[in-house]
Amino acid sequence: MARSAASKPPGIPDISVVVPVFDEEGAAPALAREIAAAFKGRNHEIIFVDDASRDGTRAALKGLSAEIPQLRVLAHRKNSGQSRAIRSGILGAHGAVIVTLDGDGQNDPADGPALVDALMAGPPELALVGGERVKRQDSAAKKVASRIGNGVRKRLLKDTANDTGCGLKAFRREAFLRLPYFDHIHRYLPALMQREGYLTAFLPVNHRHRQTGASKYTNLGRLWASLSDLQGVIWLQSRARNPGGVDEV
Repeated sequence: MARSAASKPPGIPDISVVVPVFDEEGAAPALAREIAAAFKGRNHEIIFVDDASRDGTRAALKGLSAEIPQLRVLAHRKNSGQSRAIRSGILGAHGAVIVTLDGDGQNDPADGPALVDALMAGPPELALVGGERVKRQDSAAKKVASRIGNGVRKRLLKDTANDTGCGLKAFRREAFLRLPYFDHIHRYLPALMQREGYLTAFLPVNHRHRQTGASKYTNLGRLWASLSDLQGVIWLQSRARNPGGVDEV
């Protein structure tokens, strides 16, 4: 994605908060305000990526431009899914640190700065700090399906993550851009970061009830996609050859 001079804000932000949204007219404006409040006093930008919404999501966000000057809105011409929206936001981001969270408002933006602080306090090899949702505000069926899926994935990939479905993560932009891209990559970031030789860590975060809109996923849909994705990530892990670092001599 090309960055025009007109779109580049004065002064490079340290943090880019990337939020994918699809038909979230009800949740997106309030979430944007919460993010701005959570990161107040930090050098940041907020990027909402509208994945070709069919409602007024884009217009609602654009209407906040005067109220939240650090807000940018990118828009897909065609619906391409959550992972592609996240990637579009990261490609267009100016910050070296990326924070992602879901656009439905269930992730609490107030937890974002703590993830960033933990990332920056760690060694250079620490590339990602992910959130682990406590007291999940989902249906019993969804929680059971998530627990099973996380358990199977963790056992097969050995990625040490208890909750890769949590959209709230802080990571280094450069590290993300080293990863092979595929649909649903956002659920496998810890395993893929570790494949590249990076360290990952996790912190407990808040989880909230969805106030508006509806989930874009079903348990069956997640299961079907995860079977194929797991096979692909296992293959990627089997083909990794890590040099342990590169020295100029």
